Amino acid sequence: MINKEQQIKNSFIYLVPTIVGNLLPIVTLPIFTRILTKEDYGILALASLYAIFASGLANFGLIVGYERNFFQYNDKKKTAELLYSTLTFVGVSFLIFAILTYFFKGHFSKWIIGSMDYANILFWAYCATAIASFKNYYLTYFKNTENAKAFVWYTIDETVLGVIFSLFMVAYLRIGVIGLIWGQLFASLIILSILSIKFLRVLPISFNWKTLGASLRISYPLTPRIFLGVANTQFDKYIIRLLNSVGGVGIYSIGQRIAGLVFSYMTSIQHVFNPQIYKRMFNLKEKGKESVGKYLTPFAYISIVIALFVSLFSEEVIFILTPKSYHGAVPLITILSMYYGFLFFGKINGTQLIFMKKTHITSILTIVTIGLNIGLTIPFVIKFGVIGAAWAMLLAGLISGLISFIVAQHYYRIEWEYKKVVPIFLIFFVSSILIVSLKNFFTYYPMWLLLKLVFLASYLYLGVKIKVITWENYKSVKDIILFKKIALFQAS
Repeated sequence: MINKEQQIKNSFIYLVPTIVGNLLPIVTLPIFTRILTKEDYGILALASLYAIFASGLANFGLIVGYERNFFQYNDKKKTAELLYSTLTFVGVSFLIFAILTYFFKGHFSKWIIGSMDYANILFWAYCATAIASFKNYYLTYFKNTENAKAFVWYTIDETVLGVIFSLFMVAYLRIGVIGLIWGQLFASLIILSILSIKFLRVLPISFNWKTLGASLRISYPLTPRIFLGVANTQFDKYIIRLLNSVGGVGIYSIGQRIAGLVFSYMTSIQHVFNPQIYKRMFNLKEKGKESVGKYLTPFAYISIVIALFVSLFSEEVIFILTPKSYHGAVPLITILSMYYGFLFFGKINGTQLIFMKKTHITSILTIVTIGLNIGLTIPFVIKFGVIGAAWAMLLAGLISGLISFIVAQHYYRIEWEYKKVVPIFLIFFVSSILIVSLKNFFTYYPMWLLLKLVFLASYLYLGVKIKVITWENYKSVKDIILFKKIALFQAS
């Protein structure tokens, strides 16, 4: 297992692509939102709904099987067999879905977006998402081998290229919202081509269908989960389109995009702790349960830092970055930040069940989640409009998350440090709910800002009390940032 300093180093390294990947789109948001309308963003969100659904289904959940089984093989030949067998299967699957999408794009567009006029947008959205998803198998290889440098640079390069291409097409060529999709498509194609050439040089092509079958046996039970999971996370947009408007979908998607910073940040943190969790589970057996619990407490704290910040200062972010027509996204960001913050446990629950080879359970849990989401979203949107969709997602997430936590603990019990973890989430949720509830009572902005700073200070104080914020950790972080001990982009 890697030492504490190395863990801190990897945490910072894996955060770099998240910072860049989210900062660039946020920085360019003032440009895009003054060229594209909220209806354009609604169309993009609905096209992405189909793209995420189709590409997720075509993956057959193999990204999970590949990541888990990677640690079973120690020799180069077996590693190559696992990678190339998986890529071949997924590539053929993606191609089949691309052909089906092309021939039925008009019908899909009318059904999902409301008009056949957006058929091409829907098709290209699928292509961009599929290629980006295909590339993730290479990035997973880097993550599992703890080659943080390669993971970071290829991710950053794709993000920067995507933004440059999108700006050129939307702001200069003025081709509309499809420019955002084509920008991502071209960037992903370039990075995928470079990665394919690089891997062919270091890992000779080798296939083993038995190895692929082992991954499929773990992954295929996740296919219904992916099918239903995409419906669960994207269903709200479709309901908003049906019961509200495409423009409402656009406002919601902007709020979700900014709140999604929380999820992206936590996913980057997961790249650090997930391999370590698997190692403790495999190597420490029963002792691993206590080890994992203690190991995850600091990650819970640093995962919620960004969630709390986004939740508290959503108003300032939206007012600075977007024109008035988008300001309705402010409360959505705070509510959705709570939802994404609570997903920290969902990431751990999934790892517990995958380790115990209970992937079919995750599909059952997803069915429960989607049932709750549908059952709450429809009446909430009818009653409260777009903001109702956010409240419904949060409430459904809390209920299903609690159920998933209990089930995952039943199969593999992690000894959580509840006296530390509970206050982390308590401060986060209380602060966020008060921000949404008290907004109309504070007309004097300095007092409103002071309240937010008090919430933030109380969270920092908690970090000191539970010994996450310590002088030792501060020195380690400072040395890494200032390149005193370890070069930030040095390969692991």
